[in-house]
Amino acid sequence: MKIIKIYTDGACRGNPGPGGWGVLILKDNEEIKLNGGKNDTTNNQMELTAVIKALDFFSESMELEIFTDSKYVMDGITEYIKKWKVNGWKTASKKPVKNSDLWKQLDSLSAQHSIKWNWVKGHSGHRENDIADELANLGIDKL
Repeated sequence: MKIIKIYTDGACRGNPGPGGWGVLILKDNEEIKLNGGKNDTTNNQMELTAVIKALDFFSESMELEIFTDSKYVMDGITEYIKKWKVNGWKTASKKPVKNSDLWKQLDSLSAQHSIKWNWVKGHSGHRENDIADELANLGIDKL
C-alpha cells in the first residue's frame, strides 16, 4: 500500500473569531481538497479540526504521512497527549487541557491509522502547505 500524504492548516481572522480549516490529500495521482469554517473559533481549534477532518475522510485504516505547520498540533499529538491521558486530561500544572474534546477526537481517529507526523514551516513557499492555507482561508470566506 502506498503512503498517503496529507497537508493540514487552520486559519482565524481574529483569535477568537471566524476561522477555517483546510486539507490537501495526495492519494495516488489525485489531489483531494477539503475545507470548512466556523464563525466563533480559535486558530488552534481550526488546526486540530483540519487534522480531524482529514482522518475522518478515510473509512478504513490507512498508512498516512501528515504534515502540519502547527507546533501546537505536532507537539500535542506526538508528546503531550500521552501525559494528558494519564493525568485525566490535565496539564502538568493540573489545569484542564484546552480543546480536550478535539484532542480526544484526534486521539481516537489517530488510533485507527498508521501515521507519521511531520512539521513544516508555514508561509515558507512550501507548495502543499500553501494550498492547505489557501483552503483554510477559503473556509472562512464561505461563512
